[in-house]
Amino acid sequence: MRGFLLGVVVTLVVAVAAGFAVINFGLMSSAADRKPSHLERWAANRSLGATIARETAGLNDPLPPSDDNLSAGVKLYATNCVFCHGAADAKRSGPAAGFYIHAPQLADDGVEDDPEAVSYWKIAHGIRFTAMPAFGKTLTETQIWQLAAFLAKMDKLPPSVEAQWKSVPSAATQ
Repeated sequence: MRGFLLGVVVTLVVAVAAGFAVINFGLMSSAADRKPSHLERWAANRSLGATIARETAGLNDPLPPSDDNLSAGVKLYATNCVFCHGAADAKRSGPAAGFYIHAPQLADDGVEDDPEAVSYWKIAHGIRFTAMPAFGKTLTETQIWQLAAFLAKMDKLPPSVEAQWKSVPSAATQ
């Protein structure tokens, strides 16, 4: 039993020392133009998923589904999101092409299958270590829900809102 405990302690010490070396001697790149390791991607995605699941449990859109709310969401998207996430043409702006982690072009890589509460959380709180900012202090709760509703329905908008969405200027020209 003593040998087993010693083995566990030595393993933990070696693991901590290896982690210290990787972090403190720059063995794990922080460059934005390099692909993250599998461990780094796994840890970030696992943490994000757990956080969102915990913090969106029971969270529901309080706004009635209406053309007015979807239209407001399009306007908010055009003002706050198109530079990074593109317009209906799904073309990336020049600066967005250099983002690490790449911002999804939502006309192609949409989030319609995400619950509105998940989109609400991402808009309100942002995502650490990405270019996704937190809008919780610059947009109202209503505005964030309007954006989340638009994102959830952007592939099946009413005709008038669809026309408004298609008229948003391309991010590629910005």
